[in-house]
Amino acid sequence: MEFSEVIKERYSCKKFDGRPVAKDQLKMILEAGRLAPTAKNLQEQKIYVVQTDEGLAKIDKVTPCRYGAGTVVIVAFDKENVFVYPGEKRDSGIEDATIVATHMLLAAKAAGVESCWINFFDPQAVAKEFALPENEAVLMLLDLGYAAKDARPLASHSQRKALSETVRYL
Repeated sequence: MEFSEVIKERYSCKKFDGRPVAKDQLKMILEAGRLAPTAKNLQEQKIYVVQTDEGLAKIDKVTPCRYGAGTVVIVAFDKENVFVYPGEKRDSGIEDATIVATHMLLAAKAAGVESCWINFFDPQAVAKEFALPENEAVLMLLDLGYAAKDARPLASHSQRKALSETVRYL
């Protein structure tokens, strides 16, 4: 699939058929995350793949938004291995993990796998359920899987503002 098709066709799937993502497709998705750029190439992302019944039950405890996905990826980052920007008010953790997650989300579509970015959860609850290290911060959950036969993009999916409303040339 051409990149322009990937970004046009990708949508937040809200109804999966429950099958876990096939190993070859999952490897491609994870590799896309591994290749994502990070500040100073620190690669502080921590990726956890959840596919077991026990793990998916834990996901269901922390969010109602699994939508039947057979695979969920927890995207976190090591808070102690981030680039601190000049002024020391921000660091690269959230943005680097976001870039990694976005790479995986787009790679999923290219691999024939649907996805949904989940941010409706308490990051501390996820960390506790999965006994993640204290130095890690959970950014998001990424539902991955195959769309149910009746899955469709939300009605508002194709509604986009004109570039003139969102872009300015200075």
